[in-house]
Amino acid sequence: MKRSTMKPFAAAALAAGLVLAATAASAQEVLIRNAKVHTAGPQGTLDGADVLVSGGVVRAVGPGLSAPAGAQVVDAQGRSLTPTLFGGITEIGLEEVSAEESTVDASLALGVETEMTVRPEFDVTLAYNPASVLVPVARIEGIGWTLLGAGSTPGGSIVGGQGGVVRLDGSADPVGPRVLFVRLGSNASGLTGKSRAAQWMLLDQLVEEARGRIGADSNMALLTPAGRRTLAHYLDNGGRIVVGVDRAADIRQLLRWSERQHVRIAISGGAEAWRLASELAAAKVPVFINPLDDLPSSFDAIHASFDNAARLDAAGVPVGFTLGDSHNARKVRQLAGNAVAHGLPWEQGLAGLTTVPAQAFGVADRMGRIAPGQRADLVLWSGDPLEVSTVALQVWMDGRAIPMRSRQTELRDRYLRPQVPRDQGGLPRAYPVQGEP
Repeated sequence: MKRSTMKPFAAAALAAGLVLAATAASAQEVLIRNAKVHTAGPQGTLDGADVLVSGGVVRAVGPGLSAPAGAQVVDAQGRSLTPTLFGGITEIGLEEVSAEESTVDASLALGVETEMTVRPEFDVTLAYNPASVLVPVARIEGIGWTLLGAGSTPGGSIVGGQGGVVRLDGSADPVGPRVLFVRLGSNASGLTGKSRAAQWMLLDQLVEEARGRIGADSNMALLTPAGRRTLAHYLDNGGRIVVGVDRAADIRQLLRWSERQHVRIAISGGAEAWRLASELAAAKVPVFINPLDDLPSSFDAIHASFDNAARLDAAGVPVGFTLGDSHNARKVRQLAGNAVAHGLPWEQGLAGLTTVPAQAFGVADRMGRIAPGQRADLVLWSGDPLEVSTVALQVWMDGRAIPMRSRQTELRDRYLRPQVPRDQGGLPRAYPVQGEP
């Protein structure tokens, strides 16, 4: 991939100019001129194109568009414009400090590891905090939305619960349908009597309960009434079930189970998914991978490979990306770039951060592309969006320019600015220099 040649000071100056211009544009009419528009849709990439935004929605895309009276006009100078990117499956807004339990809210521990109780009705989106400091950290790097994941912990079950898509615009409520999370393989065997074979037995029983073939009053029942209703939705109404699984043998059993039970699945992890690429393509199962997982980090990932994404895509599998790290969700671009470096077409690398997750998680009618009728969630970049040296110059959410500030940039500015004496309102140094108290 090409490396951005834009100097840091030039990028900062352009970004500052965009922010200053945006302060007069609380109205949501914006015309972005002369951009390299990566639509992530049927139009592909358009050089020297314009994007017209009104009412928080993209109204037109193409060359030579006219600006309505009073609209803010931004000259992109030929730089790349994309939809805001998918940050992967994360816990943004569900955790602040991973090591501090009181700030982590992404999983349900029932307290008794041997008690086989399953609570698919557990919904992590109810704990989402849109004021989390992690939101702007990801957003100023071009990450506009994420899928909140429900994890499995000791004392929980292989069914982690429900999550959903949230936009990182400060809004409190998720968008689109809920998604159910299930965890399989060796990492989850401690939740199923130390046996991965038992995972299929338990999943089949859950289906039998949800469909009323095992009575709620059975001594062996695993689900509450609310849990039955929730699981029945995913079984009978086409809800998406995201399954964390890596080993090819387990993926094969998962495909058989999903076909037998008529459920829609997606895979998260999929270290060995390339070994079943044709089967996954035939079943139309999207796979969300970390292309940097190329080592046998466990016995479930013996055949992990750098070209996992390229092989899956070549077979026709929808490929998306997830890092699984809320504090570093912005690095998901690096995942896509590495997949491209190992054979994935560039357009499919971008799709893995835009259209693939939007379609998989039921929000493609409003997000994931630059097209008329889509939300005006946009990013102007200094260079190739999949190149790690590229930075986001400006992010728009619903056509509104987002302040390109976060807790990290504020700390940077505090400790890099010229020192002012404390009696004149200055702040102490980050670290005292030698000879100072």
